[in-house]
Amino acid sequence: MLVDKLQVIEDKFLDLEQRISDPDVIARQEEWRKLTRQHASLTDTVNTFRQYKQVLAGIEEALEVLGDKSLDEDFRAMAQEELNDLKVRRDELEAELHILLLPKDPNDDKNIIVEIRGGAGGDEAALFAGDLFRMFTKYAETQGWRCTIIDANEPELGGFKEVVFSIEGDSVYSKLKFESGVHRVQRVPDTESSGRIHTSTVTVAVLPEAEDIDIEINDKDLEIDTYRASGAGGQHINKTESAVRITHKPSGIVVACQDERSQLKNREKAMRVLRAKLQDKAEQEATSAMAADRKSQVGTGDRSERIRTYNYPQGRVTDHRINLTLYKLNAVLNGDMDELIQALITAEQAAKMQEANQHG
Repeated sequence: MLVDKLQVIEDKFLDLEQRISDPDVIARQEEWRKLTRQHASLTDTVNTFRQYKQVLAGIEEALEVLGDKSLDEDFRAMAQEELNDLKVRRDELEAELHILLLPKDPNDDKNIIVEIRGGAGGDEAALFAGDLFRMFTKYAETQGWRCTIIDANEPELGGFKEVVFSIEGDSVYSKLKFESGVHRVQRVPDTESSGRIHTSTVTVAVLPEAEDIDIEINDKDLEIDTYRASGAGGQHINKTESAVRITHKPSGIVVACQDERSQLKNREKAMRVLRAKLQDKAEQEATSAMAADRKSQVGTGDRSERIRTYNYPQGRVTDHRINLTLYKLNAVLNGDMDELIQALITAEQAAKMQEANQHG
């Protein structure tokens, strides 16, 4: 059953391989790009399947040797040892293949737009929003990704009341999609003379970037305002009306960008955010229309769900969705997020496996 399923995938892979090297297809760039992406998405599964087939052939060979009573004992003992090793390897590859066959999130390969907003806690929340922004950008650096600020509201005391930025690179959404929700911080603010611990919150929204073909936007549905971009504390950083605010009338979504000096570039960036938000809205509606939130999601992606606590006095980070506590707060805030992210990916895979077994 497993081999049959995988053989169909390998046949499709070989077919795609031929098509992407066909000059006629290469000439049709859009189609070629789509097929290349499909081919790349099957590579890991096919390579693992090929290893699996080799191991199965090795097991068959070893069994033949063991069945041949005319061979000497030493030789058969070696075959037995090899058979034991191959069986262990077979089981490992089978587990890997079951994970590779799980339905993939179609957004996993996409770039993202992140919005971080200070919640309860005033200045302290804004300062922590700045800490989270730094954590994500540091992590992005370790992955070789590129971050670009789109819009920011910086209070005089530092941090951000709100910051919107994009992260571009390889499979960004697959690693950072679990960050949507409420992040809670517990620490003694610098301004607190009595040493009392305050709790503040920051909300994070991670949106997969929509492609032009995903979302159609009608010009007549847009209201576009321009205004002067301002820096921290309200000082004008330029005298021209380069900042852009776009209101999408049917949905009521408002986006803004003031990071670039050119109005055209700000408009382009604001449209990227608008497309991502409209796509996200459509996906949220589709999800809630589906039967009670799918069990395979780690957390619901609900912006109001408290997902993580950063406790400074104890130097710990706790992810409430998977009950994981790490005593390495400083490292995490400096971008060392791998352990957290890997644990969330593993938990989601386990939930999907469970769901697949229930329906299988």
